[in-house]
Amino acid sequence: MSRLLICLLLFFSSASTFAVEVTNLYQDTLKVADKSRDARLAASREALLNVLVKVSGDTTADQNPVAKQRTRDISDYMLKFEYDEKADGSLNLVVKFEANKINALVKELGLPLWGTRRPLVAIWLAIEDNWRRELVTQESYPQLEQLIYDKAGERGLAVVVPLLDLQDRSIVGIPEVWGNFSEPVERASSRYSAERSITARMYQQQDSETWILDWRFTNDDLFETNRLVGDKQQIVADMVDSLASGLALEYAIDPTTIGQLASAKFYLKGINNFVDIELAKRRLATLSVVTRVEILLRTPDMVQFHVNHTGSMNDFRKALELDSAFKAYQDPRDFYQIINQDELEYQWQGL
Repeated sequence: MSRLLICLLLFFSSASTFAVEVTNLYQDTLKVADKSRDARLAASREALLNVLVKVSGDTTADQNPVAKQRTRDISDYMLKFEYDEKADGSLNLVVKFEANKINALVKELGLPLWGTRRPLVAIWLAIEDNWRRELVTQESYPQLEQLIYDKAGERGLAVVVPLLDLQDRSIVGIPEVWGNFSEPVERASSRYSAERSITARMYQQQDSETWILDWRFTNDDLFETNRLVGDKQQIVADMVDSLASGLALEYAIDPTTIGQLASAKFYLKGINNFVDIELAKRRLATLSVVTRVEILLRTPDMVQFHVNHTGSMNDFRKALELDSAFKAYQDPRDFYQIINQDELEYQWQGL
């Protein structure tokens, strides 16, 4: 399912998309032995803890003792459940939870809150195996590719493993990924509407069964290498975990500010008709930090909104960064862009 969504994004979304809407944050799927009440309850309680990890971005959320106590009242949080019987005879339980109640629990536990709009990350992974280097694709390493998608799904992370077809290979090859050459990798990643790109290389230690995986973002300010050592499958999963945790630190709302209510004046340029004004208002209302939006003033070249939001102004800005409909306004007459921390002035990009 994750791969299908990515393919749809590839063919139908524009290259300016900064983030995708993660639609399965408040649900989890687990294997169960049968349809008995005991099996369902045990799986549902585990699902609640897994959802807390996805929604908060905190890998330790499922170990929180208060969270474990709340699983005793699992019916208070569940929206519905259903069984998914596979052709091979295995049985899965799909549990869906009420978003508002999960968010309230996240706040109660003092965890960060990471909204449903999250950056799409392109993962370029090269492997050196028996002195031969190859890029990971569905054809070359199907199990590792599936592992990346499965682990990303567990963390609520939007990722794409590039197709590595003729179009990709005309821009990027093994040397570019192995050496983390940012420009061609980012150019190739733009085809997938990825906001972030990482390059990774995996190889075995000399005279050892142990594998090493080095990965890093392609953008210069995050050029530091992250190294993982261990079993091949485990370190690939650990890479996705580390990636998700890093992005959560960047985009999730600080738990100390989740309960804080604030307001801001939001100035939006480039709106020419009432339809766009209504679209912009509704788009603002979908941001995870926004609780209410009102139109205050309209001029020929700008609309002023009053926005109530949770968290800090910085949290509001981070949410806006992930939405392609809004772009920070820069006066073309200014040689340098100066950001006023107390005002929000943006350009409407349309939907």
